[in-house]
Amino acid sequence: MTVVDAEARFHVLAVDDSVIDRKLIEMLLRTSSYQVTTVDSGSKALEVLGLRDEGDDSSSSSPTSSSAPEVGVNLIITDYCMPGMTGYDLLRRVKGSSSLKDIPVVIMSSENVPARISRGKELWWGAEGISCHHRVAVLA
Repeated sequence: MTVVDAEARFHVLAVDDSVIDRKLIEMLLRTSSYQVTTVDSGSKALEVLGLRDEGDDSSSSSPTSSSAPEVGVNLIITDYCMPGMTGYDLLRRVKGSSSLKDIPVVIMSSENVPARISRGKELWWGAEGISCHHRVAVLA
């Protein structure tokens, strides 16, 4: 594969605190020839996206916390329930960024919690300031 081919590939950022789930997502997407970057937290996802997590003191000393995105991401797949920053918190940060707000976000959860699913549906239909053309999918 040439450098141009690698740059043109659809790039997915997978965010999950479970190493098993990250590996599974990565394996499934790579078999479809997607470029995949995996991280284990919302704050690390913000670093990859070039957004700084103000709630994380360690990001100020990190060389990857610049204001410009490190990589072009076409889709974000994130777990809902993670320590520190939930998938919804990450979603709000992405949708609040003028340069990243058009990136689709899929929020997943292995837990069957009706309140979380309802919250995801509210976000999907434009509640909480997220417009309908920037919707989020919630997989339970």
